Amino acid sequence: MFTQEDKKQFANKGIDIDVVKQQIENFEKGFPFAKISDAATIENGGILKLSENDISKNIEIYNNYSKNIIKFVPASGAATRMFKDLLAFFNSEKAEIENKDILEFFDRIEEFAFYEELNNKVKAKFDVNIKTAISNKSYKKILEVFLFEEGLNYSKLPKGLLKFHKYSEENRTSVVEHLVEAANYANSQGVAKVHFTVSEEHISLFKNVIENKKETYEKEFNLKFDYDFSIQKSATDTIAVGMDNKPFRNADGSIFFRPGGHGALIENLNDIDSDVIFVKNIDNIVPDRLKSTTYDYKKALAGLLIEYQNKIFNYLQKLDNDEITEKNISEILNFIEKELNVKTENIKNLSFEEQKTFIKNKLDRPIRACGMVENQAEPGGGPFFVVNDDNSISLQIVEKSQIDLSNEKTNKIFQDATHFNPVDLICGVRNYKGEKFNLLDFIDHNAGFISEKSKEGKDLKAQELPGLWNGAMADWNTIFVETPLITFNPVKTINDLLRPEHL
Repeated sequence: MFTQEDKKQFANKGIDIDVVKQQIENFEKGFPFAKISDAATIENGGILKLSENDISKNIEIYNNYSKNIIKFVPASGAATRMFKDLLAFFNSEKAEIENKDILEFFDRIEEFAFYEELNNKVKAKFDVNIKTAISNKSYKKILEVFLFEEGLNYSKLPKGLLKFHKYSEENRTSVVEHLVEAANYANSQGVAKVHFTVSEEHISLFKNVIENKKETYEKEFNLKFDYDFSIQKSATDTIAVGMDNKPFRNADGSIFFRPGGHGALIENLNDIDSDVIFVKNIDNIVPDRLKSTTYDYKKALAGLLIEYQNKIFNYLQKLDNDEITEKNISEILNFIEKELNVKTENIKNLSFEEQKTFIKNKLDRPIRACGMVENQAEPGGGPFFVVNDDNSISLQIVEKSQIDLSNEKTNKIFQDATHFNPVDLICGVRNYKGEKFNLLDFIDHNAGFISEKSKEGKDLKAQELPGLWNGAMADWNTIFVETPLITFNPVKTINDLLRPEHL
């Protein structure tokens, strides 16, 4: 199937040929559906609901934590999908606007944080301001400046470099908003550390934006920012195939590889040397007036994680020191079942030594606390109880595409789910000895995705790696916590910036 030139291509990308063969086998066989046994809810104990006292207590635990903390922000990729309707209108022969979302964009254009800059560029290029251009129905002149390289170039920039919010003194990009957030909850010993995953061609642009604001915020928050970047590794790209499952080839005969999706970022996360890692998407950010709830819950979730982690470390140290007895082992087994929601039917039938092995296996792994918001009919994953390969049941985030909706039972479980995954994670990535886990050891490689795409008019099949917060973290210990809806305000289309939460 592969030529010598193919093998050179694999080597140049850092991809082992056996990995490519496995990916092709995945196309041929498909990925199995997740074995969900129930939706995680507050009622069945799968999701915790924190009281005011819980929040205060956990914030105090976090505030007294002095180890390494970092905020991890996936921020790569162009924001093209935000402007899908605007691009379609610009490329059409229509002069009149029929789409209500496009009408809203122009009717409320002055409310956007980028308005002033856009207006200046429209005047410079066409010698007319935006108001006049709109009254003349010169919509495409405005879009030309807004979307493309000679103007703001927003259709080609990543979301992190778009101006999201207006303030009296400045208008902030989302990357700067994340710096402000980091200063308020990812600040340890006077340093706020932030790591952004970006596309290689955008690193200098990100750096320029951050450096331009960094000193101002360091003075305002009386701290130092320590920020860095990484790019999605070429070795995590996945092969594309034709509809016959044979490698899809470019015009020059080379094999077409595509980025492996956000699941590829488990490699980037694995490279970070820290104790606690906050994970939050680049587009989920609000103005300062609404950030306090986010700060409280971020700290509360981190405090809860630390509390659970301390218990786990204590149990594992007792196991090492041979301090576990047949009398006190039930406390640990109860913690695993009731608090970590890892359930297994035959644990009581195992011998004492087998129970200790079970404890070691289930506790000695990474842990994450995940905020969950009430369902709002958003696309994406949610919290479920899932049957593992060893027939134990644990909490996992599962995407809709991983669920067999043609099965009446699993479809009902999916429909009855009460909460949604907003990608609000706090991760503990060291073991009880202080050693960093190799996160790649805890991936469920059967949790990938296959989708149909096209290139140059030809149909192809693409494969995404197990998602960062789905299959890539499937073998982590997980705590789900309900968080308020105000903590989830993603920007998927440009008009989302006109919602009250962003103005």
